[in-house]
Amino acid sequence: MALFEARNIHKRFGSRVVLEDISLSFEEGQVSGIMGPNGAGKTTCFHCLTGHHKPTRGSIVFDGEDITGKAPQRIARKGVSRSFQMMNLFDDSAVIENIILALPDFRRRYAQITTSVFDDRALLDQALEVLDQVGLLGHEWQPSLSLSYGNRRALEIGVALAAKPRIVFLDEPTSGLGAEATRQLAELIGKLRKKYTFVMIEHDMRFLFELADKISVIHWGQVIAEGTPDDLQSNKWVQRSALGEVA
Repeated sequence: MALFEARNIHKRFGSRVVLEDISLSFEEGQVSGIMGPNGAGKTTCFHCLTGHHKPTRGSIVFDGEDITGKAPQRIARKGVSRSFQMMNLFDDSAVIENIILALPDFRRRYAQITTSVFDDRALLDQALEVLDQVGLLGHEWQPSLSLSYGNRRALEIGVALAAKPRIVFLDEPTSGLGAEATRQLAELIGKLRKKYTFVMIEHDMRFLFELADKISVIHWGQVIAEGTPDDLQSNKWVQRSALGEVA
């Protein structure tokens, strides 16, 4: 059984059908990709998978448990983390504070904060370990807004990892990045994939084809193709699109 499965997901907003009979599965230890043109339903699909939208029908199963319609916070506590296309960081806080606020131990111990979290050595050590994973040691006391755009993307991934997930959903992680920052992000995910399962929506097809074990193509709210990057090289939809040059 796959670690995460979506089964016949349908989502409509009023009379508008955005997702129609979407089925996806993500294997533990793999990098899975989702691609397709603008307006295809990719982000709505992510919102359904992570609890931000409730599917109109269908089911979502994580590690054998039906999580369909559960609140995002409940799904996150079960081991599902995600980033967003628009970065969601506390810009005026230090880098390490962004990580600490996402740690499960922080949420358990400091529901009502009466002392400084910086006096808690265990929390600091956990946060520093996460920053080490994403290559941001040495930046821990900088304001988050002062980081380069590429490092802010790395910090956003660090915030997702701080929750100690089993699967991480990344929505357009290369958005806004230049060539060098995109290369560095590819190296980072290549390193992290040894420990985490990733699912990515991505517009940069070269980035996705180099990293993903399996890619699903969504168009018109449906999965129209699925397979390894090599499989998609011969797919007629890919060949007819601008993606064919990358594939």
